Amino acid sequence: MNARDQNDTVRPEPVERPAHPSAAASTSSAQTDTRAAGVSRFHESARAQVAGAATYIDDIPEVRGTLHAAPVCSNVPHGRLRGMDTSAALAMPGVRGVFGAADIPGDPTLAAFAHDEPVFASDTVQFTGQVVAVVVADDVMTARRAARLVKLDIEPLPAVLSVHEAHALQSYVLPPVHVKRGNAAAALARAPHQLEGTFEVGGQEHFYLEGQIAYALPLEQNQWWIYSSTQHPGEVQHWVSHALGIHNHAVTVECRRMGGGFGGKETQAGHLAVWAAVAARKLQCAVKLRLDRDDDFMITGKRHPFAYHYRVGFDDSGLLCGLDLEMLANCGFSADLSGPVADRAIFHADNAYFLEDVSISSYRCKTHTQSHTAFRGFGGPQGVIVIERILSDIAHTLGLDPLDVRLRNLYGIETRNVTHYQMTVEDNILEPLMTTLAQTSQYRQRREQIAAWNARSPVIKKGISLTPVKFGISFTATLFNQAGALVHVYTDGSVQVNHGGTEMGQGLNTKVAAIVADELGVPFERVLSTAADTSKVPNASATAASSGTDLNGRAAQFAARHVRDNLAAFVSGLDGCGAGAVRFEGGQVITPKTKRSFNDVVHAAYANRIQLWSDGFYRTPKIHYDKTTLTGRPFYYFSYGAAVTEVAIDTLTGESRVLKVDILHDVGRSINPAIDVGQIEGGFVQGMGWLTTEQLVWNGKGTLATHAPSTYKIPATGDIPEHFKVDLWPEPNREDNVHGSKAVGEPPFMLAISVFEALRDAVGQAGGQPGMMNAPATAEEVLRAVSG
Repeated sequence: MNARDQNDTVRPEPVERPAHPSAAASTSSAQTDTRAAGVSRFHESARAQVAGAATYIDDIPEVRGTLHAAPVCSNVPHGRLRGMDTSAALAMPGVRGVFGAADIPGDPTLAAFAHDEPVFASDTVQFTGQVVAVVVADDVMTARRAARLVKLDIEPLPAVLSVHEAHALQSYVLPPVHVKRGNAAAALARAPHQLEGTFEVGGQEHFYLEGQIAYALPLEQNQWWIYSSTQHPGEVQHWVSHALGIHNHAVTVECRRMGGGFGGKETQAGHLAVWAAVAARKLQCAVKLRLDRDDDFMITGKRHPFAYHYRVGFDDSGLLCGLDLEMLANCGFSADLSGPVADRAIFHADNAYFLEDVSISSYRCKTHTQSHTAFRGFGGPQGVIVIERILSDIAHTLGLDPLDVRLRNLYGIETRNVTHYQMTVEDNILEPLMTTLAQTSQYRQRREQIAAWNARSPVIKKGISLTPVKFGISFTATLFNQAGALVHVYTDGSVQVNHGGTEMGQGLNTKVAAIVADELGVPFERVLSTAADTSKVPNASATAASSGTDLNGRAAQFAARHVRDNLAAFVSGLDGCGAGAVRFEGGQVITPKTKRSFNDVVHAAYANRIQLWSDGFYRTPKIHYDKTTLTGRPFYYFSYGAAVTEVAIDTLTGESRVLKVDILHDVGRSINPAIDVGQIEGGFVQGMGWLTTEQLVWNGKGTLATHAPSTYKIPATGDIPEHFKVDLWPEPNREDNVHGSKAVGEPPFMLAISVFEALRDAVGQAGGQPGMMNAPATAEEVLRAVSG
């Protein structure tokens, strides 16, 4: 058995339950009745990952003759490409060729939605780092060195580098979108108080541990096998076939796992697969393309930076009377996923609050930078943060506790419960969740203690904030809310499940295996989840929008149910009972007459020619919306949460530290509490990085200056507070979702907005100007706000 086979046969075992009361409550009953779901278990690849035996794309044994590619990138942000001198590169020993736009056999434009991004730049370059060609050589370092010897002849053209400049020039990748309810102008005019402000929030580098990589292998008769570190194998398949000028069925894309994705591998993994495939077709041999970290930074898109202008009206209690909000999304040079990202920012500009009279304008600005793309939250964080800032500013103006202003504006249960996009909030738990957290975290007492501390501390000032999250779950593009799966039961009673989702460390395969195990009544260890593969489940949606388990878990459950029903019908015929009287539990098949092992039943069913495999399909119910007006029900349900964060700032240097975090989060009935708590913790820390240390800087020439770990700082272990408490809200999903669970991938990210608001609270208590502070709140930004 080789290392790869051993990796796939390693099975996870139960772990101790998390030290969180609600998580423990959710697992206790599961452990007594042998169910797989609801129990904290190791991630299915955990042991292999710790041992270094988990296979990633760069670990796959290379076929004989594999060559390696490296990108040739533009060194100016905008210009006319007049020529390319490849002579020095081609003269290097081991270099096999340089390939660009002229070598594409199919469409030279990527098969993206907007059809506005070339495979390789040809006539013009539109950002520093845009790929013009790839160099292919015998080994990766030769390819990278040769790529740097290619000389590009580019005539510079004027570059638009700021979102404000783009907006002034009406430079957009997509048309603006406007959503209105009521009469915002009239409401503002009659409001007792008004505030006007501007605000900017930066982008964020995905910084996945495994960089972007693809490995393209030609097969017989112009067929292709593509290994891709991608969240969307189906899109990679479509992009590669489109560029090669062949049908989708001739391209198979496989992804066993990714070393992180966070949205950065939803579309942009497709670029590498296309570049590698074009070179592989030209040379008729396998080609691997793995970006080094600097090139990954320079070439790939980030979270969309946003700029805002708002006018808000409110009364003496802080109740919102009217809101006029303008959002400028920096999209980079092409549309990519900017449309739905900006749409979701509109959808989440209310967060937890009822907006009665509101006008929102969204501008999707084109700049000469990397084409920004999906990132955990997908525009949701950019929508949530602005309303949270507005409510804090209102509280600061009125001298009120920001929590009271937030509670005053929450969605109601029977009234004030319809969003500005006309969706009724039917599962609202905001008020009890927030007040419960305020009590368990002792928010009110700590606010008094912090005021006392600040009164006697001249340099170090503290702040605290409690902010909620209401996050809609589903793809806003309705067609993507579908999934398929295959379940195979083998004659020894073992089970294999394959689905259209991808594993990027979030535990999707672990959860799906538990769901299938429970459906068949077998031990968790009997179920193996296999690699995402376009030849098994076609047309699968991206693993994104926090819907991986919702969609693929339900599809796998249905597939397993079909097999179980086949077995139940077979056994009921043997025992003369109804199929509904047959139970599958603890590895046993139980009827009113007798009990048999699952293995024996499977063996007997096979001998009687009973089908032991099946497919399953799921489509999310209830959802619909009009994308021209952005009204309807784009989400199946909402996930909720809240966080209390306490911080300290040094008023002399601007340095800050997160001291305490208390989280109460809604994951419905957890399928795996340990994994869910880990996702909450990880999402929060990643959000904290976005809002504190992760600063992207483009210089005046349009070059990303922060393109390595030396200049771009993600949170490290020293940034994690000693007090970091996570509890789960003890209520199942009110919608009919798989096992009563709720999505957990993206919503926790926005809990970190409490960090930013706590920092602004500390600035205010230091006598500074919290309204001046933009995100990320670096030491320089905090010091600027403190200094006023």
